[in-house]
Amino acid sequence: MEDTEIVALYWARDQRAITESEDKYGTYCASIARNILGSPEDAEECVSDTWFRAWNAMPTQRPSLLSAFFGKITRNLAFDRYRSRSALKRGGSETALVLEELRDCVSGKEDPEQRLDEKELMADLNAFLRSLPPEKRRLFLRRYFYAEPIYETAKLFGMKENQVAVTLHRLRKQLRGYLLERGYEL
Repeated sequence: MEDTEIVALYWARDQRAITESEDKYGTYCASIARNILGSPEDAEECVSDTWFRAWNAMPTQRPSLLSAFFGKITRNLAFDRYRSRSALKRGGSETALVLEELRDCVSGKEDPEQRLDEKELMADLNAFLRSLPPEKRRLFLRRYFYAEPIYETAKLFGMKENQVAVTLHRLRKQLRGYLLERGYEL
């Protein structure tokens, strides 16, 4: 079923919207949640919550790219679940590694007065990503948006793990410089 038809089902409040979403995007969303949470059971719950959240959000917006809409919802739900789990215990998951790798690039000062407006930061991050060659942009997003393990990214791109790690390190360094040039305090 086409995305526009699925969106129309949501707008019509037809329960088939959830079934069609699950059929078309369930595997995609589960992959995102599994990468972040490391647990198939938690990922499955996140995906179920994604359809509920989409059901409630759909009347106020018609997404032009349904996969990105569902992916963002799943990612946010998975990170929320990860944070609540991590509040109880600290672990060595892939998500912890991803967040640690980005810590020096995007963590601001704790003083709220020194934090930049979130929209401005998002615009600068998007501009940075647009400035990258397509392959490097995909590498960056697979690691830092989808929290994909380095070994999976290396396999997908036909690269060695070390090559991916070095490229990501250079991209983080480049991002840090880019943000510093724009006045961010890191």
